[in-house]
Amino acid sequence: MSDLYKKAADIIRSAKRCVAFTGAGISVESGIPPFRGENGLWDKYDPETFDIRYFYTHTKESWKVIREIFYDLFGKIVPNSAHYSLAELESKGLLSSVITQNVDNLHYDAGSKTVHEFHGSLKRLVCLDCKVGYGIFEIDLTQLPPQCNKCGGVLKPDVIFFGEAIPEPARTDSFNETRRADCFILIGTTGSVAPANMIPSAAKANGAKIIEINPFVSEYTHTVTDVFLNEKATIAMKKLMEAINSK
Repeated sequence: MSDLYKKAADIIRSAKRCVAFTGAGISVESGIPPFRGENGLWDKYDPETFDIRYFYTHTKESWKVIREIFYDLFGKIVPNSAHYSLAELESKGLLSSVITQNVDNLHYDAGSKTVHEFHGSLKRLVCLDCKVGYGIFEIDLTQLPPQCNKCGGVLKPDVIFFGEAIPEPARTDSFNETRRADCFILIGTTGSVAPANMIPSAAKANGAKIIEINPFVSEYTHTVTDVFLNEKATIAMKKLMEAINSK
């Protein structure tokens, strides 16, 4: 086991409050393509489809793309070992929560209990008129756009579109966790998406030790990271768990 993994394990074991902060890189290994970069979703789909103004004016067209990407594709995705490792850390009392930029619900599916979904979740829909919420499995998506069973209003995935604000209480809860944490584990996040990219820097400013897991150098690597584990999430988390469990 390399010294870097032992160092990271020691930081986690000695932390009073450790938080994980995850991005697209952790879910890529489950088969979910990233939005940006090579082979990203924005190479195939127009990002305008996910602008809130477009959704309001071209609701059916937007929903067709939403269903194709997020429900036909993402609906078949399951957590990978990195998701399960974070859930195990929480069950051992070594991780207080996960803050995620992902909307795929995979942390919950893997067994994590405290997850702050900074950008919302595709597993929930909300009525634009009466604000009633639904689980995705309560709604028939064969007819688009899907309608509220209570008032007949249009349903929207409970995730942020371009032009929308970060939802509450996820935003406040995430920054509260950031202020309280003395250890932050960054997994698969590039630091390119605002305002989520402010969270690791805020954690560092508050004195947290930053452990970064990423196969690529990110915006954080040379600015806030204390320990850089330069591998894919599944590989790095396996080695990290071995180091943590070795004592």
